[in-house]
Amino acid sequence: MNASTGAIAEKDRPVAIDESPFGPRRLGLTVGLLLTVSFVAFETLAVSTVLPAVVADLGGLHLYGWAFSAFLLTQLVGIVVSGLLADQRGPAVPFVLGIVFFSLGLLVGGLAPTMPVLIAGRALQGLGGGAIGSIAYVAIGRGYPEAAKPRMLALLSTAWVLPGLIGPGLAGVMSDALGWRSVFLALAPLPGLAALLAYPVLRRMPAGTRSPETRSRVVNAVVLAIGAGALLAGIGRLDPLTALSLVVAGAAIALFAMRRLFPAGTLRAAPGMPATVVSMGLLNLAFAGVSAFVPLALVDVRGLSVASAGFALTTASMTWTAAAWVQARTALWASRRTTAWAGLLCLGCAFVVTAAVLDVRTPLLAAYVGWGMAGLGMGLAYTTFGLAMLEQAAPGQEGDASASLQLAAVLGSALGAGIGGAIVGLAAARGEPLARALLLQDGLMLLVVLLGFVAARGLPRTARPPAPDS
Repeated sequence: MNASTGAIAEKDRPVAIDESPFGPRRLGLTVGLLLTVSFVAFETLAVSTVLPAVVADLGGLHLYGWAFSAFLLTQLVGIVVSGLLADQRGPAVPFVLGIVFFSLGLLVGGLAPTMPVLIAGRALQGLGGGAIGSIAYVAIGRGYPEAAKPRMLALLSTAWVLPGLIGPGLAGVMSDALGWRSVFLALAPLPGLAALLAYPVLRRMPAGTRSPETRSRVVNAVVLAIGAGALLAGIGRLDPLTALSLVVAGAAIALFAMRRLFPAGTLRAAPGMPATVVSMGLLNLAFAGVSAFVPLALVDVRGLSVASAGFALTTASMTWTAAAWVQARTALWASRRTTAWAGLLCLGCAFVVTAAVLDVRTPLLAAYVGWGMAGLGMGLAYTTFGLAMLEQAAPGQEGDASASLQLAAVLGSALGAGIGGAIVGLAAARGEPLARALLLQDGLMLLVVLLGFVAARGLPRTARPPAPDS
């Protein structure tokens, strides 16, 4: 009996190993994907930390927000273009292109003699980072057995946790000790080395099914990025006529594309999926609109080192992860609407505290407490919107619903950082104090949080959608 049991266990062991993400046939793919995604995550968080040092060296405070918006807008394009290429030619080609663009962007950023050149490097990084993230999900769908997919998705999420915990602080230390350029240049060769692990398996993966709708989505995503870019450029212009022309044209172009990319009723936050998508966009707009400028406030207004300012972002990463776990444990009974409101409330309180830190009489400890509260809010609300999206998506339409939510999140982040950058740039051009510009930005983002409360009214009241009538 024992021998028989042992024989069965021995027989089953290869199957279990083969289904593992770290099985012999997928070890290189798994490690390569996790490393490349981790590098993108590290750079995304590191730039927020070291950008005050970049501006102190290169100048260009009026372009501060574009260092984020350029990355995010091209990331939006990279996500959808790589998906189209993966369906037409397989995932290997867009993955390699993503690595090339991302690494080239790091080199351009690290060697940049001026702020506009650094922004061009950030745009290249966004194209590459969007492709890398998109192909990681394609690879999971086509390269792993069903039993391994949930674990691989969890591992992919974890690839953002470690950079979130150590990335801002490490970037700050590197900037203080070696200069801000080291944060770009030290990372530049690493994505290519990691890609060598994943490429052999990706090359053997088949292409997908070509879809005319996918091609249309790519065109509309490019149009959306152009419209949003024109809108942000207009907000930052001093000449009223030029500013108004760019804002009106950009808004019209962006709205045209949004009507085709997002579910019907999104622009009016109709109950259900449209409200979920709008709420996600507003959440990310508000968070990015403040988080991009937290290091600037702590370094240039309160006089902290870049490393010390980076630890405020680390605090938010820790509390974001903790709140996401809390949301996961309460998801079976807590109302989606109530949980989202709780997250937005935490975010609003965090913005009030962050604004108070601009006053030199406020203890600096408040910056870390306040931004930890912001992480709590994001962990609760961000995860809730994702869960609500999956619960409301029609069977077989989860992919389209997920893409809409992801596009709304990226667009919101780009607009939030861009609006803040325009406000800071206009204040600098007029000789106004930086603290006043940041206070205005915090106030505007607090209004965005209030809009999020209104939009989130369209989320389900119950923990799960009501069961259909039998």
